[in-house]
Amino acid sequence: MVDNCTVYCVQFAKTMIHLLCIIFLSSRVFATDTKASQNEYSITETYFMSIWNKRLYLYTLAALVFGAWFLLKALWKKKSLKNVDSGVYKAVKNNEQPHTDKVVHVSGVKIFYGSQTGTAKVFAQELSEEVKTLGITSDVIDMKDYDPDDRLADECTSKSVCVFLVATYTDGEPTENAEWFCKWLEEASTDFRYGKTYLKGLRYAVFGLGNSVYVGHYNTVGKNVDKWLWMLSGMRIMTRGEGDCNVVKSRNGSIQADFLAWKAKFLNRLQSLAKGEKKKCSGDCKTNGSCKKKNRKEDQVVEKQQQVEEKTSSEEELMESSSDEDETGGKSGSVVDMEDLGNMMSSVRKVKIKEDRRGGDLLLNGVKKTEDEDERREMITPALRASLTKQGYKLIGSHSGVKLCRWTKSMLRGRGGCYKHTFYGIESHRCMETTPSLACANKCVFCWRHHTNPVGTEWRWKMDPAEEILQDAMEKHQNMIRQFRGVPGVKPERYEEGLVVKHCALSLVGEPIMYPEINTFLRLLHSHNISSFLVTNAQFPEEIRSLVPVTQLYVSVDASTKDSLKKIDRPLFKDFWPRFLDSLKALGEKRQRTVYRLTLVKAWNVEELQAYSELIALGQPDFIEVKGVTYCGESSASSLTMANVPWHQEVVSFVQQLADMLPQYEIACEHEHSNCLLIAHTKIKRYEDPPHRTIPLCSSCSCKYFLFTFFTAHVFLSLPRFLQSS
Repeated sequence: MVDNCTVYCVQFAKTMIHLLCIIFLSSRVFATDTKASQNEYSITETYFMSIWNKRLYLYTLAALVFGAWFLLKALWKKKSLKNVDSGVYKAVKNNEQPHTDKVVHVSGVKIFYGSQTGTAKVFAQELSEEVKTLGITSDVIDMKDYDPDDRLADECTSKSVCVFLVATYTDGEPTENAEWFCKWLEEASTDFRYGKTYLKGLRYAVFGLGNSVYVGHYNTVGKNVDKWLWMLSGMRIMTRGEGDCNVVKSRNGSIQADFLAWKAKFLNRLQSLAKGEKKKCSGDCKTNGSCKKKNRKEDQVVEKQQQVEEKTSSEEELMESSSDEDETGGKSGSVVDMEDLGNMMSSVRKVKIKEDRRGGDLLLNGVKKTEDEDERREMITPALRASLTKQGYKLIGSHSGVKLCRWTKSMLRGRGGCYKHTFYGIESHRCMETTPSLACANKCVFCWRHHTNPVGTEWRWKMDPAEEILQDAMEKHQNMIRQFRGVPGVKPERYEEGLVVKHCALSLVGEPIMYPEINTFLRLLHSHNISSFLVTNAQFPEEIRSLVPVTQLYVSVDASTKDSLKKIDRPLFKDFWPRFLDSLKALGEKRQRTVYRLTLVKAWNVEELQAYSELIALGQPDFIEVKGVTYCGESSASSLTMANVPWHQEVVSFVQQLADMLPQYEIACEHEHSNCLLIAHTKIKRYEDPPHRTIPLCSSCSCKYFLFTFFTAHVFLSLPRFLQSS
């Protein structure tokens, strides 16, 4: 091709020739006017006139000269390129990189995480390591340390890929470290000052972490972040991923497995972007192009239909379809063909059947059919099993566990026992603390497990027989006791007694009453002459009513108002407050020993005395245990600190004021080491130093009264013990 310089040279030559001819023609005319008698041309004029008449030949000659010059220049350039190619060949042959500029399609990956319990952070770190193995730089960014107003727009031109791993917290809200980022993103998506193209060019992917048990808030934050980025013209490089903590509904069995599946797809997509490849058409677009891919994979259909079902507004539906069109280059209309509508409905039905199978129930001709137990998933995932085992739990089957209490170890050495020993005469070294269900329906702020245990509102997991659970629990408990044989300080007689379980505390973790065979389990305990204390969180009133008599039935009353209960227990049920009140009524209907267990959290629920008294009148329990909350260490899942733990004197003051408001109750005992006091109903007989039961008061338990325990006709075992010294 002729460059601009050459063109200018040719035009300049032509202009100069024309200018010379005009000058000499003008001089001729001027000479003719001054010398009218002279008719012959001078030699110079004749020369230039001949040039003018033959100017076409001159142009041709000039073109030939310039053409030859251009040809030589082109041949020289081609020879130079051959020399460069030979140098590149030699460099490749010698395993050397040629000095050429490489086009970079992905400059790096920035992974943003919003986490409350640390799961999203762990996922972000894992993804970062995987990205680095591909030779692409990666940064893990805490959302609280990132200012989107100043920096997010820069990602649009930096050729980076942004990944957002965000968890959904209480009531569908973002986690604490992601609050500001999400708030800014939401406001920017609707603020005209930013404009709809503010993040145009931003390539992003979203993976949400949630729990489908929370029906109205499942993965809300992940969906919103995806929507807000799209509304600002961000380009989604792949379908949003969703991790489900609920192993029953999880696509891959656990949230960890969900993330691994999504991560594999993301890494494949990232490799394609790094090579400069565009996203392939999925076959879903309806265009006039050459796309004829009609056979869709089943998992693609499921993903698309799940996205459609998850849409809560027409705006989100428009968002998904428009985004896919941008990626594939398609344009879809607003009218759906009847044939396509039929295919969509068929796919929805298939997805619905598949989801029902995952949940454990299959609707067949309107009849609910329970699937085989073998097809259900286990409650304990491999990651949870490893975590609980590390914490000292002895896991039983797929949903149960047992653990040795520190008071058991203390009493084996001849030292004091727990508050149950002081209040009810339970010997701690003969007590087995277990649970047939690790799952719970609450996420209390003072949870011992920092919310690592499963949650659920109904039993949807694989179920182990009650006989196997009890047998395995007793064997594991005895094995843990045997480890103290020969340990300095352990009393031989206490060791021998500890091998025979006489009491079972069903309060280890989770919600024991959720276990479908809990009644069978309790009957087995009583048949082995083992007394039972069962604790429930007041969210299953019908299960309380159908429960067989236990030695002592507890209900946790962690708050006295709807707002405080929601704040402290964080229940999964939407109708948690009616369930809570109904559970207290159900407890009052039981003809057996019943207990309210109040956990005081300073600055949260210690000012609700009148409301507590009303709840006590509703259930009329035999005993009321009031205990200060136990601080179990710092956790990102809870804002609880040592400042929320009341002093023992504060607990005593609370109990005294509460007892003054209850004419039928009086303070019975306290266990200072456990920061706990007991209030007893006056129908419990009291003896002031009975001659046949004289027990001196101990220094740690200044008992005001001695309790004479009573029993119902339905309880197999009794607790004929008075308070003993610790």
